[in-house]
Amino acid sequence: MKEQVMISKVCMLAGKIMLESGAETYRVEDTMNRIAAAFGLEDAQSYATPTGINFSVDSGEPTHFKRISNRTNNLHKITEVNSISRQITAGEININEAISLLNGVGKMSFANWQKIVAAAFVSGSFTIMFGGTWHDFIPSFVAGGAGFAAMLGFERIVEIRLLAEFFASFIIGLAAVIFISNGHGVMLDKIIIGAVMPLVPGLHITNAVRDLMAGHLVAGLSKGVEAILTAFAIGTGVAVIFAFV
Repeated sequence: MKEQVMISKVCMLAGKIMLESGAETYRVEDTMNRIAAAFGLEDAQSYATPTGINFSVDSGEPTHFKRISNRTNNLHKITEVNSISRQITAGEININEAISLLNGVGKMSFANWQKIVAAAFVSGSFTIMFGGTWHDFIPSFVAGGAGFAAMLGFERIVEIRLLAEFFASFIIGLAAVIFISNGHGVMLDKIIIGAVMPLVPGLHITNAVRDLMAGHLVAGLSKGVEAILTAFAIGTGVAVIFAFV
């Protein structure tokens, strides 16, 4: 019984980290089932949605449930959990080592300033890639970094992601217009397009399609709707600026 509790803990921890990091639900379930099978549980049952995980060591046993409230995009954590899963399957690590490694992965995080700097460089780079000039790089760099910082700050005050994304795109549009009005930058549209790219829900759209193709209709539809709402919030924030320009 104690061993089953430990196995459940490993599976739930792996699933929690993957869901919070933006993994597809079918990948989460597959990873949990593989870990359980590697530890000798052939009839383990797992069910994941974007906001929760259910796991049972057997169809007739009590079900463990974990709610997922905060989700972000961290492909590095997903890769690390997959690596640990492969080590478990290969018999290279035991349960206690697996828990220790997963706890270490769960504690991994980037500082906010690192995220902001990365978003700024991504914004400037996308502006150039989409046909902007090098004169547009700095305005997009600053606007993208400011918008992402605004999103992180606003989300800490009001825990509603859509409002944070709306506010971020509003700041991006405002910063871009100010830069152009003062003679810094050439193409307003390229600056804005590049600056909003760190906010674009590309991973959510991809995961929604992959979940739908894997037969996970609930997760696929919910992620698709979330992506559409995010795109709407971003577009609305920029549109508000243009309505007053």
